[in-house]
Amino acid sequence: MINRAPSSKKSRARRLTISRREWLRAGSLAVGAAFASAAAPRPSQSARRPNILWLVSDDHAAYVTGCYGNRVIRTPNLDRLAAEGIRFDRAYCNSPLCSASRQSFLTGRYPRTVGVSTLQGALPDDEVTLAELLRDAGYATAAFGKMHFNNNLKHGFDLRVDMPDYQRWLKAKGGPKPVPADIEVLGPWRPFQDPARVWLNSRNLPSAYFAEDAPSMFIAQEAAKFLAAPHDKPFFLMVSFYEPHSPYHYPVEYRGRHKPDEFPVYTPGPDDDDQIPAIFRDLTDAEKRGIQAAYYTSTEFMDSCVGVVLDALDRAGLADNTLVIYIGDNGYQLGQHGRFEKHCMFEESVRQPLLVRWPGQIAAGASTAALTEFVDIVPTLLECCTVRVPQSVQGRSFRSLLTGKSNRHRDHVIVEYGHNEELMVRDERYKCVFIRGKRERDDGYSPQRPLRGNTIRLFDELNDPGEVVNLAHRPDHQERIQRYLQILANHVRKTDRQPENVPHTADPMALLDYGAQPRDKEIAGQKK
Repeated sequence: MINRAPSSKKSRARRLTISRREWLRAGSLAVGAAFASAAAPRPSQSARRPNILWLVSDDHAAYVTGCYGNRVIRTPNLDRLAAEGIRFDRAYCNSPLCSASRQSFLTGRYPRTVGVSTLQGALPDDEVTLAELLRDAGYATAAFGKMHFNNNLKHGFDLRVDMPDYQRWLKAKGGPKPVPADIEVLGPWRPFQDPARVWLNSRNLPSAYFAEDAPSMFIAQEAAKFLAAPHDKPFFLMVSFYEPHSPYHYPVEYRGRHKPDEFPVYTPGPDDDDQIPAIFRDLTDAEKRGIQAAYYTSTEFMDSCVGVVLDALDRAGLADNTLVIYIGDNGYQLGQHGRFEKHCMFEESVRQPLLVRWPGQIAAGASTAALTEFVDIVPTLLECCTVRVPQSVQGRSFRSLLTGKSNRHRDHVIVEYGHNEELMVRDERYKCVFIRGKRERDDGYSPQRPLRGNTIRLFDELNDPGEVVNLAHRPDHQERIQRYLQILANHVRKTDRQPENVPHTADPMALLDYGAQPRDKEIAGQKK
């Protein structure tokens, strides 16, 4: 509910792709004509269409945010955004992996439909992004920072600013301001080459730069310049920061903000051991605490970058007609279940921060416990911008939640994780996870235990929010499990990007065995 807070197949595929693009573009142009009515749009009409500012962070979990109840972290800018808009308490990414999640939420389509379910997957050029849809509807489009397209295409963004631009800027200014020799800083990030304690920054070391020279501060400042420039049409601006992704970068000014003894050491549950990646098993308690301190500090620096952009929006006089949205692309485990990563279906990795501010449309200080998915963001923003939502978009608009006209959205949410062949469904109370258990992990997170084959986990989120007790083997839950497996099987049928290959069977386990496997273009034909 909404609460008030007190403060050969190739040629065939190509023909389908072309026809879909032409259809989408024609639809956008038709909608634009409909808005124009019998006359050209006047400036006052265009002004009613909101600007969109979409802020994204990397690996930021909801529970490490002040407005989500964390009393250790300091995130004043995100907390301000929540206080001035609506906080979503049960929003879920559609994959606990950066590239899969990002390419899903930017298209409003599930990872398995887009064809990107592993880290290296590139966003196909036939997929239509929100930027393309809004650009065709008359919006200026720009993206600053990490997009994880895994290719050099712009995917609808007329302006792109990222690390190559940062490197040129840094070189032009003569390099970064020197860091005093007596300040120890992070070395090169070499995950899976160095021990985890090193590449996870367990010593809580700053990066070799001051805030003024940090990549994310450059991104924020460049976004601020975009906002300060004149705008003769509405804009869609996406600003995506690199923090707090490991090794949890932060500038030297932020060192010492958090001490390791501020943080707990989590005890793994009885069913966790065979899934804990081997790389984490030799971490000491002190190192586990140090990793958390570094993550928290990195998050706080990211929040300061958010503040730079929000302040620039205010100075430009654009805040009242701009819908601002903030998300983390996926969550993160900080020792829960013995893991320091996001590649799993536990709540810390899949339940995400989602904050939306839209003055005059969203009541300040609102919150909602409605179940939502990140594929729902694209249709929501299109509806808010009075742009038709294409039928290819799989998400559902939650605008009624924003305006307070509804307090429910979905009966359940679905998350996919192709790299470990997992599918998850969660409703108001229970979470069911299907793990195929037949694919050796090649991403560095292998538990080095024998593969178990098909595995089902069921958690009671009401009575066991820590997801410690697996109920899947209890007789009184078998009917419920079968219902969840059928939901997931139906999802596989509806979302496969090659529907002609889906097995013709009524057996949900056979469908899940097929559907959990990644079928990205880059891994097609590889042995699973």
